[in-house]
Amino acid sequence: MSIRTLLFDLDGTLIDTNELIISSFLHTLEQYVPGKYKREDVYDFIGPSLWDSFGQVMPDKVDEMVETYRKHNLEHHDSFVVAYDGVPETIQKLKEDGYKLGIVTTKVGDTAKRGLKVTELAAYFDVLIGLDDVRHEKPHPEPIYQALSALDAKADEAIMVGDNTHDILAGQNAGVKTAGVAWTIKGRETLESLNPDYMLDNMQDLLTIAGK
Repeated sequence: MSIRTLLFDLDGTLIDTNELIISSFLHTLEQYVPGKYKREDVYDFIGPSLWDSFGQVMPDKVDEMVETYRKHNLEHHDSFVVAYDGVPETIQKLKEDGYKLGIVTTKVGDTAKRGLKVTELAAYFDVLIGLDDVRHEKPHPEPIYQALSALDAKADEAIMVGDNTHDILAGQNAGVKTAGVAWTIKGRETLESLNPDYMLDNMQDLLTIAGK
């Protein structure tokens, strides 16, 4: 079957929010557990939901920490966030060629929409499935199932593109093809170890994979 539907993670895949995320984590952690976490220590927190990440640090203060993180994140959001090289033209081309495009993220919807707006990508996507739209986040297949349903798309004609292990696992769990991105902060080898169907060196590689 040929690919007709492309689903994308957002942060670290389409838009570069790594510095924003890292600074927001460090700001929050320094407030609650001063001096305990350095930059490289927060890399493992990138990808899962904020509740999962902060739950490992102070389970009894999770909601407070999420609120602190989000306040810092939103205050600095627009000055940090940019689209990765090759993303705008690739997404525009796929849209023009009639592919169904969706976002599947562990961010809440409003914050994800802001990232798409700042990078001028919002108009290209037919559906956005955020953390507040599902009961089970990635790597559970539910978010992908929801996106496929909203797009009236078939799993065997879809691909999930992401920068994190839970993106690849969610795609595999949902029965769609998967593509990892080589610019992941987790390191290319981390994604390759999960045997995605494709590894992208630039988002434009998707045009070849999709047959364009």
